[in-house]
Amino acid sequence: MATVRSPSVAGFFYPDDPRSLELEVRGYLAEAEKTATNKAQSQHTATALTPKALIVPHAGYRFSGPIAASAYRHLVSRRKEITRVVLLGPSHRVALSGLGASSAEAFETPLGRVPVDRDATKLSLSLSQVSIDDEAHAEEHSLEVQLPFLQILLESFSLVPFSVGDASGEDVAGVLEALWGGDETLIVVSSDLSHYLSYDEARARDADTTRAIEALQPDQLDWESACGRVPARGLLLIAKAKKLAVHTLDVRNSGDTQGGRDRVVGYGAWAFV
Repeated sequence: MATVRSPSVAGFFYPDDPRSLELEVRGYLAEAEKTATNKAQSQHTATALTPKALIVPHAGYRFSGPIAASAYRHLVSRRKEITRVVLLGPSHRVALSGLGASSAEAFETPLGRVPVDRDATKLSLSLSQVSIDDEAHAEEHSLEVQLPFLQILLESFSLVPFSVGDASGEDVAGVLEALWGGDETLIVVSSDLSHYLSYDEARARDADTTRAIEALQPDQLDWESACGRVPARGLLLIAKAKKLAVHTLDVRNSGDTQGGRDRVVGYGAWAFV
């Protein structure tokens, strides 16, 4: 019998009704496309990218969905091309050494099941920094909230999920190098930015983080920069080695998307091409 990682935050971070979930995600994507098109027309720039990797936020959709959509909209033209997604996010609930892979055969959301790439998982387990840790995945939202966007946008894909704990950027970069693949493989790093600062403080802190990401400087990301700083550091290391270009797509916070500005959480989206 197949082991399935069941959804943990459906009905909380995003709708648990399949139709409502699809409508909400498509709404964010449509709005992101409209915003990008209007901006491109006013600045006479192109709007389409073909990213190898993305950094996207992972809060409840009403807070970070619009920012995530600004990155995911670039996958529309690659619907059939991308058949494997390497997904990394911070372990929020479980103390974890290195990177935790999953023994599940599929991850499930209200939109259905996504198969886990067992061959890729086996390959990653040959690296000393990777081990199976299903507890780290059981209630982790940072990976789960990315799946509905991917399920709606991609025709058919397998997943290679990692919950990232106490690790170095080099540890993460080693895993990404092993699983880099070709055009069929997309890498997604899930991370929010600053937490619980005032609106103006968050904007300043997140601007520093943006500069570090754009300059591919992983050492400039610390615990105040982003909860997913470790997987992000790994992505910046390998992006620099492979000479990828970074595009900042959207940087906002919960004060922009959902009201109150006394204590906000920052969100950003970046494409690596």
